Amino acid sequence: MIRRSFLAALAFAAALPLAAWAETPLKVVATTGMIADATRQVGGDQVEVKGLMGPGVDPHAYRQTRSDIVAMTRADVVLWHGLYLEAQMEDFFRDLARKQTVVAVAEGIDKSKLRAHDDYADKYDPHVWMSPDLWREVVIEIQDTLTEVRPEAADIFAANAQAHLAELEKLQAYADQTLAAVPEQNRVLVTAHDAFGYFGAEHGYEVMGIQGISTQSEAGLNRIGELVDTLVDKQLKAVFVESSVSDRLMRALIEGAAAKGHDVGVGGELYSDAMGEPGTYEGTYVGMLDHNITTIAGALGADVPERGMNGKLSAGY
Repeated sequence: MIRRSFLAALAFAAALPLAAWAETPLKVVATTGMIADATRQVGGDQVEVKGLMGPGVDPHAYRQTRSDIVAMTRADVVLWHGLYLEAQMEDFFRDLARKQTVVAVAEGIDKSKLRAHDDYADKYDPHVWMSPDLWREVVIEIQDTLTEVRPEAADIFAANAQAHLAELEKLQAYADQTLAAVPEQNRVLVTAHDAFGYFGAEHGYEVMGIQGISTQSEAGLNRIGELVDTLVDKQLKAVFVESSVSDRLMRALIEGAAAKGHDVGVGGELYSDAMGEPGTYEGTYVGMLDHNITTIAGALGADVPERGMNGKLSAGY
């Protein structure tokens, strides 16, 4: 009887580590909504994710708050984008990395695939999430990081990552097909800042932002004047505002075109540096890009599905 009890106790003790990691999610802090969403997709019930930057938040200008610092110092893993996106927080992350697992998930992308940064020497355009093919590399980096921290759940992370990568493949195919349906002369995308460079390069669109790659760059009167002339010369009918950037400069652009006798409308609001509201389809990475692709293509002259690739967009086009 005593021996059986002893063996049962040993078996219980041996099972404790497995039970502990299975029942206690990893605490992960992610800077942007896009990284937070990818981490939830890969981590599943093995992670508890806190995103620092919600809808409408500009990551170029964001500074960590006291509550952010507390959350990050208590986290098992901190994931940030890198490529100078969170420019105001870089020193903090480098200090924090001396004490815990802190990973810049986009820094590992082959630099030959990246666009040079117009405003800062030796920097690159950070907006890689605009390309599902590039974003795949970030998803894989997140998988690798979670696996390194919790190797016991490697199979779970691998299966979840493969399922999400399949979604991204479908999204890329939808983008390729839908954006190719826009008449060639209409493939000009005018936005608040230059966040759509990877998008334009992939799909053959001319992309022009009032501000540069960073929203911290200045947009002078000369730049607005140049874009007004472009709108008039090309007879462009639609420009696009962004959810995380003030529309003040875009309104000035529209008024400038009107003063020259050319009417330009807002083709829609795009998600550039932040996703939609939590709990909505647009509050996921796939929904964010589905919205952008469908809105851009529809406004520029293509026939698009009323509610996007998956029929889930909250407002029909």
